[in-house]
Amino acid sequence: MKRDTGLQPERTNLAWNRTTLAAAACALVMLHVAAERGWSVATVPAVCTAAVAVTLVLLGRHRHLGATRPRVLLLVAVLVTLGCAGALPLVLSGPR
Repeated sequence: MKRDTGLQPERTNLAWNRTTLAAAACALVMLHVAAERGWSVATVPAVCTAAVAVTLVLLGRHRHLGATRPRVLLLVAVLVTLGCAGALPLVLSGPR
């Protein structure tokens, strides 16, 4: 008996694409801020966010290989946490 999946695979693919695009846009904004501030400490959250975007691209392309493995999810969580923790002082310090 064949199961009718409907549009679910397409919606899942679109969700991965939107999330990856948002992460890439955030990484570009953070790289712009890092360039304006002289590539100092502001580089750390930009690199972490770019790594999240790349990881999301790889996970989106290879979901069938086990994208929900605990180690992979832990990697994404650590990268997001480092990016946010590194960006928080930059946001609180205000513009230069």
